[in-house]
Amino acid sequence: MASGVEELLDMLFEMIDEAKNAPLSSDKCVIERDRALDLIDDIRSQFPMELGEARKMMANRAEVVASAKREADAIRKAAEDKARQLLSEDTITLQAKQRANEMVQQAEERSRELKRSANEYCEDALRRTEEAVAEAYDEIKKSRARFRAAAGVASSNASSGSRPMYDAAADED
Repeated sequence: MASGVEELLDMLFEMIDEAKNAPLSSDKCVIERDRALDLIDDIRSQFPMELGEARKMMANRAEVVASAKREADAIRKAAEDKARQLLSEDTITLQAKQRANEMVQQAEERSRELKRSANEYCEDALRRTEEAVAEAYDEIKKSRARFRAAAGVASSNASSGSRPMYDAAADED
């Protein structure tokens, strides 16, 4: 059994690419309809898995953002704790405040950077997933239209007693 939509589409492409030419025609071929329809059904069944992976990426993004916030809060808390310790001594009070502010700024900058990186990563992954799903969906629609057209040719040929043929020229519309 194929593992993903891309592999199933490759199998469908291969089946059509390797199909025997119809007699006296180089742009028409004969394919096994049931096998092709089974591949399309398998592709359809894979879509929920692809969407599940996209949801996992979104959940992962939320975890990364939450982790960055926890890290920033921990750094901020550590900075505040350090500042409280230093406040007891008059001579280093100013230095403690400055250092605490620096640490808070660093934590906030780190938090912003982590959040930005996580957002970019998730956006890119979701964009690629969306493109792959859209391409697969478009290919399925085209294949379905070709098979419907082929089925129409097959039923008209069946009434005349000849074998069904696939008309690739009709698919180029």
